[in-house]
Amino acid sequence: MTAGTGKLLVRLVVGSVFAAHGLQKLRGAFGGPGLEGTEKMVASMQMQPAALQARAVALTETVGGIAIAAGAATPLAAAGLIATMVTAIRKVHWKNGPWNSNGGFEFNAVLIAVVTALSIDGPGKASVDAALGKARWGILGGLFALGAGIVGSFAAIEFGRRASESMDAEPSDRHDRDDETPI
Repeated sequence: MTAGTGKLLVRLVVGSVFAAHGLQKLRGAFGGPGLEGTEKMVASMQMQPAALQARAVALTETVGGIAIAAGAATPLAAAGLIATMVTAIRKVHWKNGPWNSNGGFEFNAVLIAVVTALSIDGPGKASVDAALGKARWGILGGLFALGAGIVGSFAAIEFGRRASESMDAEPSDRHDRDDETPI
């Protein structure tokens, strides 16, 4: 087994895990909640508008997972996936500590490390990236994936928070025009 075979195995397993989780959210596959359940989940985390946020996470995990499995645009795919994992850590898992048995963030951290490593060392020879002449991205690929993923998470959470606050403020800011007498 060569190093390229190891990378292929890692890409196929990790990419499939991400894609499957995305399909759970997107289509209700593998016993997942589908978009309706995902919208409720993100709304409960003050990630508004829920329909947009649900589709964003579902599509990012599905498409990003497929891209990782194929070794295509690896740092870009990793950045999107890192954004979803950092968001999951910040919104759900951090308060539970590191251990997965307590609902912690260790699984998310391992997935972040794996896709960052693939972004640095490249997806291997049996990949779309290699077929396009980019078998290895180097440290800049990893820094891009990690940095863009963290920034993406912060942007999604801040956007969701502001939209949630705006939605909460709307009813009290509106005037009921039905009761007004026309001039």
